Amino acid sequence: MKKILFVDRDGTLIQEPKDYQVDSIHKLKLMDHVIVALTELAKHDYRFVMITNQDGLGTSSFLQKDFDGPQKMLLDILASQGIDFDDVLICPHLPTDHCSCRKPQLGLLTSYLQRQDIHWPSCYVIGDRESDMELARAMKLKSFMIKGPLNTNNTKHTESYDWLEVVSHILSQPRRASLRRTTKETDIIITTDLDSPTKAPKIHTGLPFFDHMLEQIGYHGSISLDITAKGDLEVDHHHTIEDTAISLGECLRQALGDRKRIHRYGFTLPMDDSRCEVLLDLAQRPYFLFEGSFPETTISGIHTQMFKHFFRSLCFSLLCNLHIRISGENSHHMIEAMFKCFARAFNKAICRQHSHHLPSSSKGVT
Repeated sequence: MKKILFVDRDGTLIQEPKDYQVDSIHKLKLMDHVIVALTELAKHDYRFVMITNQDGLGTSSFLQKDFDGPQKMLLDILASQGIDFDDVLICPHLPTDHCSCRKPQLGLLTSYLQRQDIHWPSCYVIGDRESDMELARAMKLKSFMIKGPLNTNNTKHTESYDWLEVVSHILSQPRRASLRRTTKETDIIITTDLDSPTKAPKIHTGLPFFDHMLEQIGYHGSISLDITAKGDLEVDHHHTIEDTAISLGECLRQALGDRKRIHRYGFTLPMDDSRCEVLLDLAQRPYFLFEGSFPETTISGIHTQMFKHFFRSLCFSLLCNLHIRISGENSHHMIEAMFKCFARAFNKAICRQHSHHLPSSSKGVT
């Protein structure tokens, strides 16, 4: 899924002259730190689309040839630094033309809005005018206004940034996700924040023991986690537990995003008579291995094999490589150790590291 920055030109990539027209190469001046910023964002797999209003382009007031020279030089300079634009979208009309393509109208972006290969929560609009911010609102995207003389007295969007601040904000965005999954048997709502473990987990599935186990993922994974599940418990527990696992895996997968700059980790812990080992690989290769058996057939009315099934369903929904080895004499301790151990492994695996690459998918767990 592509992450796209929709970037304005004049006043954002290049300085805007007093007459508002960059119609000669002598007027072409880059904004401070723009090359450093775009290079860093490109390293993190962001793609760039330029979208700009150029009043009267192609008319006697702004000849096409006068625009083309500086534009080509700008693109050549950026390309020489590894910064390429997937697309350049230009509205040549005047405000009085009332066209559908002039920002903040969406006419230039129709094809993008229909695409299925874009991860919209990771996309942003970057510009220097209120029209750019209105465009972002129309697209339901976050936005950044670049500091410049045209927005110093702006009353609608007072906060502005330089390019280095934009990079810092984009690359440190909290990893959050919410989803609702409804089937004939269940209705499940989950919200998570992987970077803000500031509140106790709120879990309501109608199965108190299962609630207690899911709480361990929030507490020991150091993540915010709210889960509300309504299922056909009058039939049995299977659908509620399975669908909760699938929904949780999907929600965590969304929150993780592209999984760049994270660790992968294994964990072992004891809990009284029980011992659990979890090996976890978040490199998006689903595989599940379980070793162990439970002394009791049921616990709190739930068949103990459902907890193996829970982790299998979670594994394939989260797209991870998950190995669990469990031993012990008390099923309660063993199951709780599984949830705690998974949570600890997950906590280590999602920690950010300085490299922007996903750790190698070679054999073994790192």
